[in-house]
Amino acid sequence: MKNTPSRLVKSVALVAAVSVLAACGLPRLGPNKREIFAGSVMNEGDAFIVSVNDRVTRATSVVPALGFSNEFKNAGVLGSDVIRPGDTLGLTVWENVDDPLLGGSGTGGSGPAILEEVQVDGSGFVFVPYAGRIKAAGNTPEAVRRIITSKLSDATPDPQVEVRRVAGDGSTVSVVGGVGTQGVFAIERPTRTLSAMLARAGGISIKPEIAQITVTRGGKNGKVWFQDLYKHPELDIALRGGDRILVEEDTRAFTALGATGTQSRMPFETQTLSAVEAIAQVGGLLTTSADPTGVFIFRNEPADIANKVLGRTDLIGAQRMVYVLDLTEPNGMFMARDFAVRDDDLLYVTEAPFTQWDKTIAALTGTLGAADAVATTAGTGG
Repeated sequence: MKNTPSRLVKSVALVAAVSVLAACGLPRLGPNKREIFAGSVMNEGDAFIVSVNDRVTRATSVVPALGFSNEFKNAGVLGSDVIRPGDTLGLTVWENVDDPLLGGSGTGGSGPAILEEVQVDGSGFVFVPYAGRIKAAGNTPEAVRRIITSKLSDATPDPQVEVRRVAGDGSTVSVVGGVGTQGVFAIERPTRTLSAMLARAGGISIKPEIAQITVTRGGKNGKVWFQDLYKHPELDIALRGGDRILVEEDTRAFTALGATGTQSRMPFETQTLSAVEAIAQVGGLLTTSADPTGVFIFRNEPADIANKVLGRTDLIGAQRMVYVLDLTEPNGMFMARDFAVRDDDLLYVTEAPFTQWDKTIAALTGTLGAADAVATTAGTGG
């Protein structure tokens, strides 16, 4: 008779546990496959669910189109270091006399005279002491050197003159972002193209695989992958005064959720990213809980691609698409290798059915253990 309360308590606890599990469910990572498929347009949902095959991978393989317009590519290389209004020149003058006109900075005043910044005015002229106003715009630094030398020869014997262009407001470009040295650089003979100017700025300081170069000229922008400058020589454009060059990392990213090693927003590490690479990047599938038949890519697909994937022509505007990958199929890994992940995609891996079953057993075992303790206490009290 003393066992009756114990059995009663256990029965009541079991019924209560099953009722709670049935009513509230168990903790889980997200929807299961059945629930995802229930949201299909075929089931009066709002998303098209598509199994990935060769045709789908071809239709969805869209890589960001980066490049320069013909206006950028057809601009010819600037002439040989031609000076323009707004340029800044540096002048150094050596005089072969003990008492130089320009006042050298060496011992006894016999060192060279250095004029660090001589601005070319709007009319294209510069002023040099004892040489007067000299036409610089339209000439090369070498031509200006000869003119100044000729002018100074009337005042001092055998002057030696050096003329160089430095950063200023004329034929210069600004380079910012992920480069070795940010700043304003003059367009000179060795730095008249984009790749040469990047080298002048110390090269890029970010991963080449995801580096993007943006050039702004006259209110228009062009953008290319850094590596394409060397793969496609026509993209190594000639520079123009006032160009702005920005070097930055690719900003694309995808989100990983579900039974994966990492659940977070992940940046692209390469120009193109396949589903297999995306899975590997987040640490792979969880071997203890992931369902390899339930790998999903959620995406808002442009209408032209959605129509192509679905074999239709009537869809207008972005469409909610869910692409399904089954890694257990004979060609499942190949499909995942060929399917391209795109910016803002959501990679979601469902839990295997046994995972929920294990959770149910664990929950019931824990509940029954608690019930047994209650029953023992009740029996003892009786």
